[in-house]
Amino acid sequence: MSVWDDVVGQDKVVADLEAAARSARALAERRQERAGASDAADGASTGTAAMSHAWLITGPPGSGRSNAARAFAAALQCTGDVPGCGQCKPCRDVMSGTHPDVVRLATERLIITMEEVKDLIDQAQRRPWTGRWRVILVEDADRMAERTTNVLLKSIEEPPPQTVWLLCTPSADDVLPTIRSRCRLITLRVPPAQAVADLLVRRDGADPELAERAARASQSHIGLARHLAVDPGAWERRRRLLLAPISLRSVGDAVLAAAELVENAETEAAQATAERDARERTELLRALGMEGDAKVPPSLRAQVRQLEEDQKRRAKRARTDVLDRAMIDLLSFYRDVLAAQLGSDVERVNIDLAEAVDQVARATGPEQSLARIAAIEECRARLRTNASALLAVESLMVQLRPQA
Repeated sequence: MSVWDDVVGQDKVVADLEAAARSARALAERRQERAGASDAADGASTGTAAMSHAWLITGPPGSGRSNAARAFAAALQCTGDVPGCGQCKPCRDVMSGTHPDVVRLATERLIITMEEVKDLIDQAQRRPWTGRWRVILVEDADRMAERTTNVLLKSIEEPPPQTVWLLCTPSADDVLPTIRSRCRLITLRVPPAQAVADLLVRRDGADPELAERAARASQSHIGLARHLAVDPGAWERRRRLLLAPISLRSVGDAVLAAAELVENAETEAAQATAERDARERTELLRALGMEGDAKVPPSLRAQVRQLEEDQKRRAKRARTDVLDRAMIDLLSFYRDVLAAQLGSDVERVNIDLAEAVDQVARATGPEQSLARIAAIEECRARLRTNASALLAVESLMVQLRPQA
């Protein structure tokens, strides 16, 4: 078992990253032998072309960008015979998130803040504690504002010799050209559905038939496929969501359907974060010397308030993610409708809803399907901003009505 096992359907990417890890190991060994600062700097700039001090790892949602970046970080720290062996302690520590020389930022907010980026820059300047490299892994790098990205630019352009930056974004266009030009680009593709199904069976113990069905319904989105494969109620919720627009008869119906969708998203997000929120509050109070329901003294309320604000932002991000997952499901439905209208022989995503797909395809035209797909994409874009989630979903449902 290696660190690359969860990077499914990305053979070329794995080959490129393995080659880079081998090059990095050779470079680190030469640096250690020479033990000279000037030699180390020269090695960093003139080493094998396969290695770079900054990487931009891109790919569509669900393609496994974060898995690939984490596996590469493990391969850079690996001490086994082959980089990325998955058996040595550095590999296990990186994959479990406990390696001291791998700093990972995965924001739970809608944006990555300036303070978080400044902390990363400070971390990047430090020498490795135990490993060969200091690895800074930034998931969702596209969530940085332009001025925040500009602060990061110099550190990526001229990092210390033993620092490696890994930035993950859906597309290379999601970061500034100045950042893009200083990184080596790695592009992941949508993995084959069968590869995703095999991963669910191997990693999560899912039933093979259910795993294959989930992989197809999620359009090979690894995270969504896992959600469908392990959550018993996910299929029924998905079915109700996809059939809801067909039954809308008025604007009032659309408003009610939108309210239900947003309420369900908030409930699911709350269930996902409630246990963690409670644990964090208990740990903070214990660290402040309080237990149970003891009243927080005025001098300590600011710290508790800060935790509550962070938890609210995390809950909002969780709700946005749930709603975005619903939008992706709706897109798959109208994609099937459009394919039926155009007589395309592409394989359908929603096989279990074939009758509903055919019904909508007969009752509408391709122009309407394209308009609905555009409306869903517009709603997704609004949900990623500070716009009201309820108003965005209400607008969408009005446009999805059969008579719209």
